[in-house]
Amino acid sequence: MLRFTPTAWAKLLFLRDLGETEVGGFGIADPEDLLLVEDVKLVKQRCTGVTVKFDDAAVADFFDEQVDLGRRPEAFGRLWLHTHPGSSPDPSGVDEETFLRCFGNANWALMFILARGGQTYARLRFNVGPGGEIEIPVAVDWSRPFAGSDWDAWEVEYCENVAEEEVKLLASRNALALDNPWWDEEAEFLDAWEEYVQPSNGESYESKQLF
Repeated sequence: MLRFTPTAWAKLLFLRDLGETEVGGFGIADPEDLLLVEDVKLVKQRCTGVTVKFDDAAVADFFDEQVDLGRRPEAFGRLWLHTHPGSSPDPSGVDEETFLRCFGNANWALMFILARGGQTYARLRFNVGPGGEIEIPVAVDWSRPFAGSDWDAWEVEYCENVAEEEVKLLASRNALALDNPWWDEEAEFLDAWEEYVQPSNGESYESKQLF
């Protein structure tokens, strides 16, 4: 089960409802309980009602900052969280390609989607051994200690990182799309991901068990 502390859940709801677009970020997990989300962190991104495009340099900086704070990649770079402004939490084709392309090299990763009406979707994928994936339930863990809301700080984080981008209509396909989805370029984000998933000494950061 994917669990959120009450404060992390409140922050995600607040960020979802500040605008009319999708919003994406990373879940910060308890290092001893990697499916417990203690915080939600945004990076600079351009968003529409159907897509999120992360800034590559901002993701690389986020990874560096988290490592400097003493966190390991499995505690900050495995839980991909984003919202849908509609009522459906089901992943889109872009979501599926993003999950495979940008999280397919990690030993495991999780995609979580929160829709406007409160519907949720969570899928855990393993990319080692025979591999596999499974949808898992989502809950708020009220048994954990939690801080109060901080709407002012959350709004500042949103305004500093989220920029709305106009959706362009591709007449040839009569479909909504962006020129470049955020995962479309091999840039600093993928470089940073590879650096932390595959250390230069050849050892894996995944020595820690998931459960």
